[in-house]
Amino acid sequence: MSLFLLSMNLTGCDFEEGDDLDQYMRDATKDVKPKVKPLPEVLPYMALQYNADGTLVDPFRARKAANKSGVLQPNLNRPREPMEAYPLESLKYVGMLSKSKMTYALLKTPDESVQQVKLGSYVGQNFGRVTKIEDGELVLTEIVQDDLTGDWVERVSSLTLQEQ
Repeated sequence: MSLFLLSMNLTGCDFEEGDDLDQYMRDATKDVKPKVKPLPEVLPYMALQYNADGTLVDPFRARKAANKSGVLQPNLNRPREPMEAYPLESLKYVGMLSKSKMTYALLKTPDESVQQVKLGSYVGQNFGRVTKIEDGELVLTEIVQDDLTGDWVERVSSLTLQEQ
């Protein structure tokens, strides 16, 4: 008897037409159009020519050793100052302070602290020394290695006052 009731229940369910939910699922995707972003444009590769006259530096050629006989060389044996840990581009000149006939520049570091530097202090990662402190500008002389010759050369850099 129970087998008869079970077979009657199963024959009563018609799986071909489905119910409202099946009809809704079939109709819901008819009007949907996928939105696919176009692929980015691939730019053609432009090879650089390395000329023998040295107009472009070959990145695979070893840099020439520094001229040991040159007069200009950084002092690598001196103790490093705290402001040499920061790249010059990350520092901001935010003010000037005078105490007992000494002038100090106030530099804001990336970690938002303000540090004092005076004439002769080392600042930045290129052996930069403070040479002039003015109201609107801090001037440094850096010693960098020339890419072509490998000799040490001086470069003048400056930080302008950043008013907030």
